[in-house]
Amino acid sequence: METESVTRLLIEWSRGNDGALDKITPLVYAELRRLAANYMKRERRDHTLQPTALVNEAYIRMVDQQRVSWQNRAHFVGVAAKAMRHILIDHARKARAAKRGVAAQRVTFDENRDTPDGPDVDLIALDEALVRLTEMDPRQGRVVELRVFGGLSVEETAEVLKISTPTVKRDWSSARAWLYQQLRRS
Repeated sequence: METESVTRLLIEWSRGNDGALDKITPLVYAELRRLAANYMKRERRDHTLQPTALVNEAYIRMVDQQRVSWQNRAHFVGVAAKAMRHILIDHARKARAAKRGVAAQRVTFDENRDTPDGPDVDLIALDEALVRLTEMDPRQGRVVELRVFGGLSVEETAEVLKISTPTVKRDWSSARAWLYQQLRRS
């Protein structure tokens, strides 16, 4: 029922009803906070961003977008995940620049998410590899973004991308193998 309410409100917001945004916020905030907390678990321990700040910054970026045609709750969460990814990458780049390239920020892949193994992955290297993957195969890039950064299930990813679940599974498997290989090199 809540998913249907969020979808209805997102469509209203897309049509220009700004009041719908006020009603969406309490319905999705806990999910965005969980997503941000998962992101922050993969970050270094002394990271200066907190999950709440990450959610707030992502939310501000999303609210500032002009006339997005929201499809459903999964689409909204996917866009939020992308915003959080960009915030963390921008933060990592600023930190790297401040340290004059001395150290890159590291993230740990969440083993419960069926992502490539490895103790730590450089967030900037992951982003760069994901950009290359997206240039080669945009759909696989989007699948990775929604699964890893969005925390969406295979079924939710299929819904957002309007493709079949088996296609998502094939793309996910292929993209993970390719990313793993790329990240091992770096």
